[in-house]
Amino acid sequence: MVTDATSKQLFTGLVLTKNMEFVDDLLTFEELGSYLKSQGCHVANLSSLEFSVKNGIGGCLRSILRQFLMITLDAADVSILATWYREQGSCNNPVVIIIEDLERCCGSVLSDFIIMLSEWVLKIPVVLIMGIATTLDAPKSILQSNALHHLCPCKFILGTPLERMDAVVEAVLVKQCSGFGISHKVAVFMRNYFVSQDGTITSFIRALKIACAQHFFVEPLSFMLWFLLGDDNLMLQGEKYGLSPEMMLKHALSLPSCQSIGSDKIATKQHGETIVNGLAELKKLQCQWSIVILCLYEAGKCDKVTLLDLFCEALDPDSFKSRAPDNGGGLENDSGVSSRDCYKHQQYHTTRNSGFICQAVQKLRDLPAVQICKLLKGWEKYTVNVPQIHEKVKKLLSEVKSEDGKGSGQDLSTISKRHASRKHLKIEDSKAVNEKAAKLLESMVRNYMQPLECAAFHEIVCFKNVNALQTALIGDPRRRIQVDLLEVQNIIQCSCCSSSSNALLPSMHDSSILYTLAQEHGDLINLHDWYQSFKSVVLRLSNKGKRGPNYSPSPKKRKATTKPAKPSEASIQARFCRAVTELQITGLLRMPSKRRPDYVQRVAFGL
Repeated sequence: MVTDATSKQLFTGLVLTKNMEFVDDLLTFEELGSYLKSQGCHVANLSSLEFSVKNGIGGCLRSILRQFLMITLDAADVSILATWYREQGSCNNPVVIIIEDLERCCGSVLSDFIIMLSEWVLKIPVVLIMGIATTLDAPKSILQSNALHHLCPCKFILGTPLERMDAVVEAVLVKQCSGFGISHKVAVFMRNYFVSQDGTITSFIRALKIACAQHFFVEPLSFMLWFLLGDDNLMLQGEKYGLSPEMMLKHALSLPSCQSIGSDKIATKQHGETIVNGLAELKKLQCQWSIVILCLYEAGKCDKVTLLDLFCEALDPDSFKSRAPDNGGGLENDSGVSSRDCYKHQQYHTTRNSGFICQAVQKLRDLPAVQICKLLKGWEKYTVNVPQIHEKVKKLLSEVKSEDGKGSGQDLSTISKRHASRKHLKIEDSKAVNEKAAKLLESMVRNYMQPLECAAFHEIVCFKNVNALQTALIGDPRRRIQVDLLEVQNIIQCSCCSSSSNALLPSMHDSSILYTLAQEHGDLINLHDWYQSFKSVVLRLSNKGKRGPNYSPSPKKRKATTKPAKPSEASIQARFCRAVTELQITGLLRMPSKRRPDYVQRVAFGL
């Protein structure tokens, strides 16, 4: 029998979530569980509700067995879990139990649960992952001391929402893992949507998924994204997607970005060569743009500039045109302000006129030599695929290293005699290196950071319809209700309404009749007049029934005809009250007040 205390310890991951938003918290552990399952682990997710005094350990075990065995057992026993694990055949894959919120669990139940698992750890290799919202010392105040001895903890600290957002932006949008891109307006909308949703990564990722889905649905040539991922063969197989080469060429040349560069020149070429060359250039520009963004981000990190802000600013076509080489200013403005002072003049509106870019460049001039050297090493790694930039970075990095190496082998007496003069020279040399680094970054921004919207064929890979994305995410329910009420015939498409255009008919829904009649009134609607108008519309059916198609002047045949029953006054009033209540519930009306009991007030106007 094994009696060593360490052999009964459970490997435990303590994940500090830093009070992240609840929806992000759930998504984090859900995706972690999915990833561990893809690696062969057996994963069970437990909520804090299952560690209650009412449920006890039995409730926790039943939940685990239900997730693994796919059945619900009345009598839960850990031996059943051990038997199931042995039947899986492979003992190399552990059982991972994820507890999403440690601090909301009942301490005594969780302690007993840990002690029980430690007794079976040799037969069931268990790994615990527990989410902690406040501090990593929380387990000491929640768990019993004998339970703490059975844990072998490892600490993981999640980044802030902005740090995690920057990681998403870098992986998905900057490094072009999919080739898919978004326009400047869409990026700004998504950033504002992220901020308005209290910084939830879930909201941003949801917006990104919707944008991607809408782009693939609308753009016929979006399948060419495979070309940007390096698969050249798939690019020209338009027949698989119902597109002939002629149709592909015609659509590509009709794109606004291609018309602006002169479609007559490229229309004479072969369709394959035209599109391949255009997408190859687009791929090259995207690569260069990504490299410059990452270099800017390395510099901006020292001044707390986020990648999301840099990303939005770098996508702005107007900002690119203002700093283009043709304007001769680089990052300088028209008033003659140097790039050294650019940030000082623009810090009050950092979201425009290259504010964040200038901020990153300005910070370079203030960095110490150690940080400059570290930053240039990062640039050297990023620019390896762009030789013209890479060589300049290597040259500047060698200058920094040579400056650091000066005087390292000199005699101590010589150093003491020349300390003051050497210190002054070192400061001047450091400033010169910083200035060179800033100038290099400025030239990279000016020459290589061309936004996606300024390139030909960008419509193939770039989603630009911010209105469609806004409608999908936020929607406009009140406007949608108004349109549906006023254009009900377009939705129902019945035979009686479709042939009568926008005319009011008694067969329409009462709410539609009332809201259409309300358009004839102003801010206040007199209930009596409104009711009389509604009543006249409803009674049209009974009046028409007197002279309907089955009407016959013969007294004998009149007995065979069926006349529609005339609605009673009470039924019309009941229908009117119900329709008014429905309009109030939908937020289109405000009910009568004590001051004006005979009037209702319209809340929504126009479309």
